[in-house]
Amino acid sequence: MAGLLVGAAAMFATMYSTQAILPRLGEEFHVSPAQTGLSISVVLIGVAAASWVWGLVSDRYGRKRSLMLASALLAVPTLGVALAPTYPVLLAFRALQGVCMPGLLIVGVPYVAEVFAPALGGRAMGLYVAALVAGGVVARVGVGLMTAAVGWRWALGVLVVFPLAGALVMRRALPEAPVPSRSHGGAGTAVLGQLRNARVLRPALVGAALFFAFVTVFSYATFRLEEPPFDYGTGTVSLVFVLWGLGTVGPLAGRLADRLGWRRVALLGVCSAAAGVLLSLPAQIGTLVPALALVISGMFVGVTSAQLGLSDAGDVDRGVASAVYFTVYYVAGAAAGFLPGLAWERWEWPGVAACAGGALALGLGALVARRQGRARWIAERPPGRGVADGRG
Repeated sequence: MAGLLVGAAAMFATMYSTQAILPRLGEEFHVSPAQTGLSISVVLIGVAAASWVWGLVSDRYGRKRSLMLASALLAVPTLGVALAPTYPVLLAFRALQGVCMPGLLIVGVPYVAEVFAPALGGRAMGLYVAALVAGGVVARVGVGLMTAAVGWRWALGVLVVFPLAGALVMRRALPEAPVPSRSHGGAGTAVLGQLRNARVLRPALVGAALFFAFVTVFSYATFRLEEPPFDYGTGTVSLVFVLWGLGTVGPLAGRLADRLGWRRVALLGVCSAAAGVLLSLPAQIGTLVPALALVISGMFVGVTSAQLGLSDAGDVDRGVASAVYFTVYYVAGAAAGFLPGLAWERWEWPGVAACAGGALALGLGALVARRQGRARWIAERPPGRGVADGRG
């Protein structure tokens, strides 16, 4: 899996590269906290918009080609972000980054399900999520520390190396995926079919709720930590993102989902994140750090499980199913980059926490809903063989 893991890490490193330095971007371009959050929102909007294209392309032309092409293309706007002379230009290049990313992210989930899950079970998806975690740590901690040392432009410019390296490693290391199964009615039939597929929509809503809460909490924690009573600098604040290392619970979550079913493990993730949001309310570092740890652990446990639920949604048009999932997922993330900023400007951290808590309540509702009846609940429970035979 080395090629895929390198490519996934490279993609995630660029996706969140501005999150740890939002206050610096505000100072550089004289924009508000909510406007700095747009540097995350436009990427996620680009991901959501382009997901449909990359999902269909990968179903038609193959997973490996799509993964390599997307990684190579990502290098161009990554360099553009570092050189942007104005904030609107920076946002434009960030949006172009988002357009490239689904070729890695949207395609990666069905690729793992088709190539690695038959042998590795849920652990394969956990390893894939762990690679995303590694990229996120590089982006947040590395960019934050480099910004404190040499400025944000150099910090963001260095990231261009990662997608280029990812494309080269994938070309040499990735095995070919099986020919994807497609429906006979064309792209329109495939899209409509997956939009009506409750086994796609349920994990999509759960993942979106967790992602909204995660982006909300970690984006505006940077502003909170630079204000009284904390008063930390950029380098110190960036160290908070070392907590991303807790995302390595992904493989464990995958194995647990093999045994218990994805919905039960996703429920554990949602509850963990909700506990973290509540614990973050006191303005004390002794409670804030554990709170952030609970949010990020819950995020990666829940999202790993939800992606396993997506893999169990059927063998046909998996690229389109992945596009549906990640469109919902990243539209939620895009909203989390901006809307909680408005809450921050008016109510500060209690407003941010309320936004995150409301999203998690919706995710909880999607998990416990019984619209499909007890028969569907039984159908989604794992058999003794685990996810290796397509369920879990």
